[in-house]
Amino acid sequence: MVQDILRPADTGAPVEAPAYVAGQWVSDGTPMARTGPYARAVVSRSYPATPDQIAAALAFARTGRKAVAALAPATRAGILERASHLATEHRDGIARLIALELGKPLKDGRGELDRVADTFAVCAAETRRIGGELLPVAGWARGAGNTALTYRAPAGVALAITPFNAPANLLAHKLGASFAAGNTTLVKAPPQAPATSAAVVALLLAAGMPAEAVQLLHGGGEVGAALCGAREVDVISFTGSPETGAAVARAAGAKRLVLELGGNAATIVCADADIAHAARVCARTGYTNSGQSCISVQRIYVQRGRFDEFLEVLRSEVDSLRVGDPLDDATDVGSMVDEDAAARVEKWADEAVTRGARLVLGGTRDGATLHPTILAAPPPDSSVVREEVFGALVAVLPFDDLAEVIETCNNSRYGLQAGLFTRDIGTIITAWRELQVGGLVANGSSNYRLDHVPFGGVKDSGFGREAPAQMIEDYTVIKTLMLRGMSVWGEQ
Repeated sequence: MVQDILRPADTGAPVEAPAYVAGQWVSDGTPMARTGPYARAVVSRSYPATPDQIAAALAFARTGRKAVAALAPATRAGILERASHLATEHRDGIARLIALELGKPLKDGRGELDRVADTFAVCAAETRRIGGELLPVAGWARGAGNTALTYRAPAGVALAITPFNAPANLLAHKLGASFAAGNTTLVKAPPQAPATSAAVVALLLAAGMPAEAVQLLHGGGEVGAALCGAREVDVISFTGSPETGAAVARAAGAKRLVLELGGNAATIVCADADIAHAARVCARTGYTNSGQSCISVQRIYVQRGRFDEFLEVLRSEVDSLRVGDPLDDATDVGSMVDEDAAARVEKWADEAVTRGARLVLGGTRDGATLHPTILAAPPPDSSVVREEVFGALVAVLPFDDLAEVIETCNNSRYGLQAGLFTRDIGTIITAWRELQVGGLVANGSSNYRLDHVPFGGVKDSGFGREAPAQMIEDYTVIKTLMLRGMSVWGEQ
């Protein structure tokens, strides 16, 4: 089925993105066309879930959860390891699909598939580590003569709601960790990347994942809301905007939630930093995937004495990025997800310039392609500073001392991840302690992530951590066994 999904992309024909419900690939109902943002033509077609399909999926999940939970961890790990190999085998095909549906350059899509392979491999390793504890109950008088043990049991039915910006790897995280934990998973694909989502699900099925372990549904917010509110669902993992995350929480009610809700990431460049290196890193990581990443470099704070120097190197580095066709291997920056998104960022840039920011580079667009934009010293209360830009724009601002810039960075409703360039270990420790973020990258920009390291935020950036080990904790429940009158400890 993987090849069936990928093959049309090689010919230029629209890719069919069926749903996968109750063990069957289905293409029922009125198709929804996805127009590629760079191609400006239909590149894929999906089939939004009907109420009957949703009901069927929920019923199948309810009955199928027992079969998935019965699989030994070694069996689940073997399937995930095969999926890792298949992700490498189909790397170019899925990267091409991502380029067509989202305008992400091939080099970035291939990098995402490399991460998919890593994610499945890490999920497999973590599957083999799932266990429990022998509790020290005999340490208290009332516990003497007894034994208590725990193990991590599957939560049951998981719902994975994935975003468009990294549709393959974020699906790998959610679905891979859920299966590692022994759950059955309902996947609600992003409307912007239905075929990419179908390809990843097909890849896992080809690796041996049983039909009871996964179902794929397409559609918009109404489908997501129906799934969130379903009593059959035990745990929800969502990545997206704070506003949609709040809607997910309202619809979910009393369910376990893992929410990753975006950010307006800051990177701090201190006076003792290697300015040329810092500027090169920020140039590369500020415009990857046209800045459509929750940790993309958005705000760069440079110590005032090095501000002009940094800005000049950054301008030169960004100016050298190649903008164009995402299917061209040489392209660094493709298009944004759609023309409305690019127009919004263009508007925010114009507003900042009107209010006193200096346009250093870019500021123009062609359809959904926004040319990489640099703004110098925009007002602190402008949208490009306070909101999540999620586009090919970076704002550079001066600062005078560390305490001031930390306070400035913390004056945000977001707190996902930050970057810091300095040679001073004391500065690193202070920033790590005082910045209100889920993670700090020292001597790197905010836009750096290892898929086996805990990732997540504070404040409006959400809660919970997305890495296989931590996600397995969210996807499992602790079950306790009390053995009365049976003790592995002394009884006196």
